[in-house]
Amino acid sequence: MRTDLIRKTALTAAGLAFTGGAIAGPVTTAFAAPTTTKAATQTQTDRKGHSERELGVRYEAQPNFYYCGPAATRNALSVQGKNINVDDMAKEMGTTEAGTNSINDITPVLNKETGNTNAYRSVEISTPDADAKQTDTLRADIVKTVDNGRAVVANIAGTSTDTNGVTHSYEGGHYISVVGYHDNGDTVTIADSADPTQAAYQISVEHLADWIATRGYATS
Repeated sequence: MRTDLIRKTALTAAGLAFTGGAIAGPVTTAFAAPTTTKAATQTQTDRKGHSERELGVRYEAQPNFYYCGPAATRNALSVQGKNINVDDMAKEMGTTEAGTNSINDITPVLNKETGNTNAYRSVEISTPDADAKQTDTLRADIVKTVDNGRAVVANIAGTSTDTNGVTHSYEGGHYISVVGYHDNGDTVTIADSADPTQAAYQISVEHLADWIATRGYATS
């Protein structure tokens, strides 16, 4: 398992499993104008064979440094053609300036807005680094969820590098949406609300699993 993540030293498997977080400081500007990537009508399209698929996202950046949980959830639900106000979701999730506490606060909102109490469940990766079995489970969960026309929401922490060599660092914790997969799930597509100039990127599933380690994700 690849372990080239730079983790916040305070993170422990026992103490911070499933916990949320907020970005350490305000993330640039330009949050007032949402950025559209693909039309919602493309949600069920773009499948090529059986090895890859991407969902259409109506992307919006988070309006402040601590709304990553509601924003990631909004972006995830947008692939289903839904457009839910992030302030309303923040209230339901109990989001404060410290962030959204847990993936368990996000999963019920995803189920409510999807209209199916069993659409999503929370999965924990409790260890400091994901092992092969946990990574395989994450890969299968992403493929299944995306094939069902839904996005995964993941709670991450630390620093990782995408397939283009760009570094993404969230030492205090962050939430992202996983909206596609390639190479049978070995590479996944991220919708990241933190910075609209880096709204979408791809990352290996091994890196994503280690990024989620000590926390959790919401999946079908």
